Amino acid sequence: MEEEKNAQLWQQAKARVDFRTHFTVYIIRNALLWLIWLFSGGAHSYPWPIWPTMGWGDGILFNYLGVYRPVNSVEKEYEKLKSGQPQ
Repeated sequence: MEEEKNAQLWQQAKARVDFRTHFTVYIIRNALLWLIWLFSGGAHSYPWPIWPTMGWGDGILFNYLGVYRPVNSVEKEYEKLKSGQPQ
């Protein structure tokens, strides 16, 4: 059981590190897009970087929710089903 717990912790730690990498790339890339927009007439033109920022932002949000969901939620649901508690 201890080996299984350690494997779960390792998987969770890896997912969190991967999320932080994904988020860092998101921030850097979007900052570059906004700088390109700004230095190519930004204030007087359509703010086109909003679309990749929002689109990729959805992916970041769902990635975050998948990685940082409450850890025990699956275990709690399993225990409810096992004990026969009503939903």
